[in-house]
Amino acid sequence: MNALKKYLGIVWIALALFVAYFAVDIFGGKLSSGKQDDLVFGIIIFFILLPMIVSGLLIFGWYAITNEYKD
Repeated sequence: MNALKKYLGIVWIALALFVAYFAVDIFGGKLSSGKQDDLVFGIIIFFILLPMIVSGLLIFGWYAITNEYKD
């Protein structure tokens, strides 16, 4: 079970990196589109939601790798 937890920790960290890349790649155009609605949406995504999502996934993955979740 501990090996599975460590494997899934790596998966969570990879997922965090993928989410960060996806958000910058896809939602990055929202900041430079020139529309006010897109600008507000892009600011909310980049400065509020993205740090919470990525840091949560990274912390969860790190704890799984370092065996903080014990049976």
